[in-house]
Order: sequence, then structure tokens, then C-alpha cells
Amino acid sequence: MPTNTWSWSALDERAPVWPGYHQQLGATWSERSTNFAVFSPESTAAWVCLFDEDGTETRHQLTEHTLGVWHGALPDVPVGQRYGFRVGGRWAPDHGLRFNRDKLLLDPYAKALTGSVWGHHELLAHDPGDPRRRSQVDSAPYMPKCVVVKDDFDWQGDTQLRRRWRDTVIYELHVKGFTQLHDRVPEHLRGTYAGLATDHVLDYLTDLGVTAVELLPVQHFVSERALVDRGLSNYWGYNTLAFLAPHAAYSSSGDLGQQVTEFKQMVKRFHERGLEVILDVVYNHTAEGGADGPTYSFRGLDDLGFYKRAGTVGDAYWDVTGCGNTVDSTSLGALRLILDSLRYWVTEMHVDGFRFDLASALARTGHAVDMRSAFLTTISQDPVLRHVKLIAEPWDASMDGYLVGSFPPPWVEWNDRYRDTMRSFWRGDGTGVRDVASRLAGSSDLYADDGRSPYASVNFVTAHDGFTLRDLVSYERKHNHANGEHDRDGTDNNLSSNYGVEGETDDEEIRALRRRQAANLLVTLCLSSGAPMITAGDERGRTQRGNNNAYCQDNEISWVDWRADDAWLDVYEVARAALRLRRQHPALRQRHHFQGTPTLAGGPKDLAWLHPDGREMSQPDWYDGRLRTVGMFVSGDPLRSPGPEGEQQRDRSFLVWFNARDEPVDVTQMENPWVGSGEVVLSTCPDNPVGTAVQAGDTLTMSARSLVLLRQH
Repeated sequence: MPTNTWSWSALDERAPVWPGYHQQLGATWSERSTNFAVFSPESTAAWVCLFDEDGTETRHQLTEHTLGVWHGALPDVPVGQRYGFRVGGRWAPDHGLRFNRDKLLLDPYAKALTGSVWGHHELLAHDPGDPRRRSQVDSAPYMPKCVVVKDDFDWQGDTQLRRRWRDTVIYELHVKGFTQLHDRVPEHLRGTYAGLATDHVLDYLTDLGVTAVELLPVQHFVSERALVDRGLSNYWGYNTLAFLAPHAAYSSSGDLGQQVTEFKQMVKRFHERGLEVILDVVYNHTAEGGADGPTYSFRGLDDLGFYKRAGTVGDAYWDVTGCGNTVDSTSLGALRLILDSLRYWVTEMHVDGFRFDLASALARTGHAVDMRSAFLTTISQDPVLRHVKLIAEPWDASMDGYLVGSFPPPWVEWNDRYRDTMRSFWRGDGTGVRDVASRLAGSSDLYADDGRSPYASVNFVTAHDGFTLRDLVSYERKHNHANGEHDRDGTDNNLSSNYGVEGETDDEEIRALRRRQAANLLVTLCLSSGAPMITAGDERGRTQRGNNNAYCQDNEISWVDWRADDAWLDVYEVARAALRLRRQHPALRQRHHFQGTPTLAGGPKDLAWLHPDGREMSQPDWYDGRLRTVGMFVSGDPLRSPGPEGEQQRDRSFLVWFNARDEPVDVTQMENPWVGSGEVVLSTCPDNPVGTAVQAGDTLTMSARSLVLLRQH
């Protein structure tokens, strides 16, 4: 624990500072000098503070204040120099002014951080006994430090892959959790960027058939005090401290800038293997929490401008994130930081896209969600950002923030209606086939009316937040006691089933049913129109022991288990086969919404829905609440989408039978030339294995809770 108790007067060194420039924020190194610039429009003084290895601090007052930016240049600053800022000004918390020169502030534009957060009351800008009084405790000994970074990485021609959305399969994973238990990753690399970039990991991902990894937050984050007091930590990372800095704890090579190089090398390795890198980013709130929380950076520099207020002024934060504060994306400083950060990750770190946590909170003008907000408009017009993958989590923690289907192009969205529909259908709880058909076909009810394609829907059945796939078919209720919140956290609406026994069991019949249901959900996901997202480890039976909110479990509850025993390898093989078929056949990843009409005169319908009786579904059939079995015919000859030179594209046609009943069902193949004969190429149905030949007019017995995919001869 730090023990430094330096006085302000002893450290107020007024060494010469060159004027420098205000245009580029942060620390910009050159051989002659390093320019420091920080946005703090309402403060009256500012210092850049340099720290030696032993923590000795030297302060240099910045004398230039241009357009709200304090700036100056210091000669002969080495790469790897530790630094921070202090600012002075009015202390008036009731008016959103919290300037306190006794608090060291992190550079919002820092590209690397070193060290950890210590203490508690030392980090508060206010007196813990009286929030209206300014604290006079120096926070520097308890704070991490920013690091001056020199960017000279040789990318050797690497650039973003820009894979088309219809060819994209996302794999959501945690940098640490994916390799922490991996026996083929060298021990000193496990849980790091370098470990994720090893051949064993890359071989696994490419063999599975995914095309992109979506990394849980890697912008430098810290744990909330309440978690630390319970002996836990923020494992997921949705508590951002520095928006341009890779999380230092995931570095195997050091934290004085080496984490930047290691992250870049990881991205380069992924690109070499044809895998895109998407970052889960958290701009809607920061690690500073509510008004009674610590002062790390933003609160001490521009509290009134950076965070949304319940009214026009005052200290009452307006929170639609559930984390104590909401970043005001309409303010000059906050919006610029968000955009500069995103551009930095694209241009300097070469990432391929972003998934925006609680995107609705960022799309607010004032208190109302606005699809023409400054945040959405500037990104859609930005020449760098509009060409990368942009994924919205289209909700926040408020009732009016739920906006699935509403985000404008070029955004795509997490589609939780797909998740809930498919969970309910395969659980057999009464979800009608009408809603199931809409989700299978690309959710045209959500996206077609404004011209958006099926791939605007990022389909998923699980994500980091909630049950894993194995737990979804093994638990009726959440088991979150390890989180220390008396099982009150996490959703109670899991749409799950244990099929007879809560949790793990030795009953082979139940175990087989659970694996079949997991395979059904994964295959359905891979065959649906839209962009599929798989949660890491689902394909090999990863369990969190019934915990559906493992955000604070940095241990084996969350880490992927790579042991071969009980690895659900049959489920893995089915998922791998489904992704291979999707990759090989453009009919299974079409660009346009289906019309239910022939693509060419006299040809087959591009999409037809079949009743198990061997006929097309009629209008009354869609409202048959007892119907749990349906066939989906997708024509590949011809395809509606033309080839790159306008040529007519042709592929095989496919028929998928889905049976969510808990008993066998006979389905009859239509006597129709465009359905015709074929063979089973994918199956979770024990009675109809891969290779089974099927002729028009044949009757196929579907096992309980199973599906088969037939490919036309």
C-alpha cells in the first residue's frame, strides 16, 4: 500500500514549459519534446506531473489555455515516462464543478496505463464525511499512472479485412478467460493478448469456422469498490478508465507501453488467419460511478460537461446505465473523446469494428433517444468509422431505451427477440411457429421496412450476460450466490429448462437430451438468415454452474475448460458442420430478405414454409397454437442476389425440418419438383443420420426435439 504524504508546496516546481499545441490531445512524443494537452474548459490552472520509478513527482505548470485545452511541451521526455495531470479551479459540487488540485487525474487520451488503483477515500475529490467539502488528501500514491508511448509498430502491410456481413460469423470471447486454462498455450502467455494469438487458439477458431472474434472490453478498466470489498473483481471489464489504452493486465510483456505492441501483434496474427477483431466498447458510462464515487479523470477535468444531469445544472447525475453516471455524448469534450478513441483503435490498432454497450444511452439528445443524435450522425459520416463494423446493443437500463430494429444504417444490432424466440421454441413452451419463421428468415418485421438487410440482425441464443448454452439446458433458475449479492442479481427470465434435474446429473438420458437441445439451438443459429454470434465455449459445453451474471467471477466459473473429458465434442462437431455448410453455400447466407415468391418466372419460391402433412403452410396453420413442427425450404436455384459481375447465381436448395415437440413426428416430403429428392447433410435426429436419402413423397420420422437439414440432389 502506498504511504507517500508529500505536501503540495514541496512539489510545485515551475520548470520551463514550451507553449506546445492544443490540436492533438494527450501525450505526443517526439525526439525533441513531448506535447501534453488536456481538455478542461472551466478549470483555472493545470499541471502535467511526471513520476520517477520510485514515485517521486515533478510538476510542470501549463500556461497555455486554448479553446478549453491546457497544453505545453516538455523537452527530453523519454518513452515510457509515467505522467498524469492536476487541475485547479472552483469547488462547487452543487453546480457540477469539482476541481481539486490534490487529486491526480489520468489523461483521457492516455495510450497506456501502469499500476493499479489503491485505497478508497484517498480517491474521493470530496471529504467522505461531508460531500460538500473538498478533500485535501493527495491521491497520487494511490493512482495508476499514464505512460508516454511511441508508436513505431511495423504492420507489414496489414489492414482491416472488411469481410461482408453476410459472410460473417462472430465468436464472443474474453481475452483472459479463453486461454487461462488452455494446456497448449505456454503458461506465461495464458490469459494474455499473446496467448490469444498462439497457433493453437487460431487453429481452433478457424477450424470451428468463425470469421470474427468479438472481445469483451479491452479498454483499460478497474474494479468497483463494492466488488473489491467482497474479495471479487470486475471480470467482464464494463468499467472503463481509459478509452485509448489496452487493458494492461492482459499483457504478458509489461505495462510501460508493451501492452500496446502486444495488442497490435495479436490483431496482426488474427488478420493473417482471416479473422476479424471486433471490440466490445463501453462509452455510455465510466469507472467513476455516481457523484459519491472516486475521481480518476473525467470528473476532475470537466464534470459538468462530461456527465448527463437530471436537470440543466447541479450535481444530480442522470443515470440510464445502471452504473451511477451516463456520459453526455452531446458535449464537445465527450463526443470528441469517443470519436478520437474509435478512430485510434481503427487506424493505429487495426481493429475491424465495435459492439457498443448500451448504445441507446449514447444516442440521446437531452434525455430522449434520438436517431439523428450527434453521436450517430457523426459516426455515420466519418470517413474512417462508417466503413468498419458497427454493432449496437439497442437498449439501455431505461424503459424508453429499448429500440431493437430502430438503429439506422450502417449499424447492425444485437437481436434479443431472436434469442428469446428460439429459446422458447426449443423449450417447447408454446411459442408459435409464426414468430419462429420470422426470426429464421432474418426478422424482416424489424428490418425490412426501412431497407435494411437480414444481416442487420446479429442473431444469438446466448451471450456473456446470462446462462451459457450448457446451463440454459441444465438449470431452471439462476445460482448466483458466489457473486455475494444474495442471488438478487441477474435476470429471472432465462427461458431455460433442466429437463428433469437441476444442474449436472449422471442420468444419461437427460445428458443426451441436453446435448441434443444445445445442438438444436446452435444449428438453428447457424442456419438462420442474419449474422450469427456464438458465445465462446458454448460449442464444447462450457458451464458457469448456473451463474447467469458471472461479471465478477475471474476464476474457473468463467474460464473456458479445455479438458477433453465431458467437452461435448458431439455438439462441437455439429456446430462445425453447420458453419461449414453455411460457408460453402450462399443459399444459406443470403443478402436480401426472402419474398416468398419465385426469383424467376416459373421457378421455385425463394422461401417456402412446409407443414408436416406434406403441403405448404396455410394462413390458419400459422395460428395453430399446437404446431411445433415446421419445414423451411430455401431455394438456391436461382439466388435473388446477383454475382459480382451481375451474373445469375445458382446453388443447391435446402430443406430444414424443425421438431420442437417432446415426441416423434412424421413429416411428409412434398410431391413437388422444386423440393424433389435429396439427402440429410446435418442432423440432430437419431432416426435420420447424415447420409440418409430422401425422395419426394417419402415420410420422415423426426425424433423428439430434433432437426434435419436436407440438401437437394
